[in-house]
Amino acid sequence: MTRTTARDDGTGAEEVRRRVRALLDAHDPSGGDPLDFLRARFDAGLAWVHFPEGLGGLGAPRALQAVVDAELAAAGAPDNDPRRIGIGLGMAAPTILRYGTEAQKARFLRPLWTGEEVWCQLFSEPGAGSDLAGLRTRAVREGGGSGEGDGGGGGGGDWIVDGQKVWTSSAHNARWAILIARTDPDVPKHQGITYFVCDMTDPGVEVRPLRQITGEAEFNEVFLTGVRIPDAHRLGAVGDGWRVAQATLMNERVAIGGMVTPREGGMIGPVAATWRARPELRTSELHDRLLGLWVEAEVARLGAERVRQQLAVGAPGPEGSGLKLTFARLNQRISGLEVELLGEDGLRYGDWTMVRPESVDFYGRDAGYRYLRAKGNSIEGGTSEILRNIVAERVLGLPSEPRTDKDVAWKDLPR
Repeated sequence: MTRTTARDDGTGAEEVRRRVRALLDAHDPSGGDPLDFLRARFDAGLAWVHFPEGLGGLGAPRALQAVVDAELAAAGAPDNDPRRIGIGLGMAAPTILRYGTEAQKARFLRPLWTGEEVWCQLFSEPGAGSDLAGLRTRAVREGGGSGEGDGGGGGGGDWIVDGQKVWTSSAHNARWAILIARTDPDVPKHQGITYFVCDMTDPGVEVRPLRQITGEAEFNEVFLTGVRIPDAHRLGAVGDGWRVAQATLMNERVAIGGMVTPREGGMIGPVAATWRARPELRTSELHDRLLGLWVEAEVARLGAERVRQQLAVGAPGPEGSGLKLTFARLNQRISGLEVELLGEDGLRYGDWTMVRPESVDFYGRDAGYRYLRAKGNSIEGGTSEILRNIVAERVLGLPSEPRTDKDVAWKDLPR
């Protein structure tokens, strides 16, 4: 593979197109099992071209992924349903790639990308609130091997995990979870955390639906009772889980706030469509508000594109927190305007039957659903309050908040 970008002499783009043609020649995208095609695409290095060869990629510039996606879309090739497996793609995969052992990468990445195995994220806890580092779920080591201080799982023995997680999207569909747990209560809270991969089918894992204001149970509570996790499923060193989790969270915020959308994609789309189709609803005041929000949505869309371009040369930075913050704020304001614009029609709600959806859906159904679902945008993937702190301290360089618990052992913190 020639290491060049799609924007210089085009060599890289042409090589990628050649590989796509070879894939399509060997595997008919319109016939056969879609899963077989996705597996072949992964093996051809066309899943995520910036990943290493043998792990679904070509070690090529990330920008070339757009070339692959366009060629395969034009050929009518099946996709891997990114909305259903978004946590695996956006959060688990980049963390495994960065901190996983070679055995972990070989085991997890292929079925993750094809969608054969769905992932969820066991981070949030009911007693920790926005203070993720205050988590109480414990992992206690049992059996032989130390594994202390190494860069990944494999020291031997098992970890026994007990605790509770909450707001877990897709836990009811998940085969695997990324999990952080406290492994040393005698050190400050950020230092005594370790990062694991948890098998959601293991004994001791209980998933309960958490019905939301929309009526759906997209989120879940997860109870962990004596769950046994082999040390081979540890990501990163013992006690280094906070650093590993930061990589996940930075990617999560880009995955949520930096989604690829066309102009008038996302929440602004249905409002603009209603405005054009129903002139009887228009007022000058609503016109001014819609125009302002349309401009903000377009600025946010172009800002997300800028951050994706930065990803081509490195890992996501704290700027992704600004994207996610904007995503939540805009969705809530736009969905509120949509309900006002529709008047009585905006107050009708189609269906409050409890369902457990297969995928995360921010924009589906009707205006009432969008208005209610958007309330969760300022909680999921990092609360807006926490994201404001990150932007203030790590992007703008403002003084940090006083932290009296920084040097206190977690077990000695007041509760």
